Amino acid sequence: MLDPRICPACGDRADVPLVESARRLCARCGHRWPFRRLPLFALTGPSGAGKSTVGPELAERLGGAAVVLEQDVLWTAGLRDDVDGHPAFRAAWLRLAAMIHQNGKPVVLCGTVVPPEFERLPERSLFTKIHYLALVASPDELARRLRARPAWREWDEPRIAETLEFSEWLRATTFDPPVRLFDTTKADLAAAVDNAEAWFRENFPGNPGYNGQTYLDVGSSSQSS
Repeated sequence: MLDPRICPACGDRADVPLVESARRLCARCGHRWPFRRLPLFALTGPSGAGKSTVGPELAERLGGAAVVLEQDVLWTAGLRDDVDGHPAFRAAWLRLAAMIHQNGKPVVLCGTVVPPEFERLPERSLFTKIHYLALVASPDELARRLRARPAWREWDEPRIAETLEFSEWLRATTFDPPVRLFDTTKADLAAAVDNAEAWFRENFPGNPGYNGQTYLDVGSSSQSS
């Protein structure tokens, strides 16, 4: 599948991909080609809140209605940029998700992210909306879970403290678009997966039985929707 930034006619690579109705538009040569502009689902939250546990169960529960992916598989040296917000890493995931969307299935992307890290990127134009669900837990429970992780994951006390600080900031901040919260402190796995499944189906009602047309965007080429 072609990188969604690249025009298949002239080969130009767009800094800001343009989408008009259900087509990508090349600003250089004017070529238009079919493009599925679907919503993206970001299952986020601090480490230890349950993303990596809920993700595989959610994939089973959705039964092929979506592609569930883990962000950390691309957390490699080539993409681990030191810029605040990791824009190269985030942009690579947005391009990959947009390419998967051309197969007609939305992506649920599991990994720690907040809206400003996605919404400001040029690749944001490739999606109708990004929906955010954050799994959270109490500080004591997060710390307990992180301390119980195997040694190779290197969760020392300073790193745990940093994660707890991020978690409290996430819970206290009002984002645009909003981030829905689900507290896993006392919830069992089934309840967390139930909540994630309901969040997905509420925001992508074309599934099951998606017909390839339901979420083809008929709006403008702007990033907002």
